[in-house]
Amino acid sequence: MKRVLTTGFEAFGNTPINPAESVMRALDGSQIAGADITGIVVPNNFFECIDVVRSSIEDIRPELVVMMGEYGGRATITVERIAQNFNDSTRYQLRDNRGVALQGEPTVPGGPTAYRSTLPLRAMVQAMRAAGVPADISDTAATFCCNHLMYGILHYIDSNRLDIRAGWIHLPHLPEVAALQENLGAPSMSVATAVQGVTAAIGAALQHATDIDEPSFSRLQI
Repeated sequence: MKRVLTTGFEAFGNTPINPAESVMRALDGSQIAGADITGIVVPNNFFECIDVVRSSIEDIRPELVVMMGEYGGRATITVERIAQNFNDSTRYQLRDNRGVALQGEPTVPGGPTAYRSTLPLRAMVQAMRAAGVPADISDTAATFCCNHLMYGILHYIDSNRLDIRAGWIHLPHLPEVAALQENLGAPSMSVATAVQGVTAAIGAALQHATDIDEPSFSRLQI
């Protein structure tokens, strides 16, 4: 039986409810395309988040790792293409949940500039759109904890030559978060719709060992 590890960040900053945690909890213990899904909540703290996910990978030994976080302001589910070895949370006026703000520090000193997701991004986007869920590929995972964790786990997998594919999915605000006064006008997506999309994405990732050779058209540069 194949195993998939899904991760969801806890609440952070000005987000009282993280859609990533909500979607992870909905998927935990389920099966997708014949694979067992295990979900874990990840602390929104620099470096600690990498340690937690790395430990879960060693325990579960999954074939696939799908990490999730929130990207407020985006109207679609976005699959990230690149994680960079660079942290700059001060540009967002954000600290992690321990109160730490990084500005210019690398995740791995001396590590590669960036890693690319090893998930089949075009196939995942196509599957989500076919399921009626708006989705797109993103070329920036920003420079806060999401990018930090994605880079850290891809570096861990690459350094240890593990036969694991991994990548990141960003989710829009939940409606109740978009309804807050400071977020009025921001797009949102329900947990049910996000779960539908992520389920389709994971199914496509399990089906496609390599990405499909078809263009994934987009109206917006993300």
